[in-house]
Amino acid sequence: MELTPEVLLSGYMQGIFPMAHDDGRIYWYAPDPRAILPLDGLHVSQSLRRVIHRGLFEVRFNTAFEAVIAACAAPAPDREQTWLSAEIQSAYIELHRLGFAHSVEAWAGGELVGGLYGVSIRGFFAGESMFSRRRDASKVALYYLVQRLRARGFRLLDVQFVTPHLLRLGAVEVPRQRYLAHLRQALAVATRFD
Repeated sequence: MELTPEVLLSGYMQGIFPMAHDDGRIYWYAPDPRAILPLDGLHVSQSLRRVIHRGLFEVRFNTAFEAVIAACAAPAPDREQTWLSAEIQSAYIELHRLGFAHSVEAWAGGELVGGLYGVSIRGFFAGESMFSRRRDASKVALYYLVQRLRARGFRLLDVQFVTPHLLRLGAVEVPRQRYLAHLRQALAVATRFD
């Protein structure tokens, strides 16, 4: 099945998302439990508050989507393989062109040093991946993502799988049925990321 924008959006609205395996094939996932980051539950440490307050990073939205997804797909010390195959990257770039995929970028001295991207549908945002080339850059991007989602009335920030990093930031796991109820409520909210 071709990974068209329609197929991607339909998958997200049903609570599933794609990932590529090492063999290049794309599989669909619906973790149970599912990791979410409650929009009123982001844990901001004192040190991160200082970084934000000092304005060490300029945060931009949707100015370098392709650079963000490429950075997320690049090998890193903790991972040599990526689920972001060329086909998946291309599909999300097309979703971005259509206004459904967005990037939050942390810049320093004119250089992209961290960020994240995800998919928004009405009051739902699926955080897909993040990267950081400088300490705290991706955390600052996440902080500004949550601020934007809250300001625009979003209801659900899906982070898919829990990691120690996301747990420290306030992510929680919910059973699939509760996740699907949250998803239905979020999709009923008429709002936009932009």
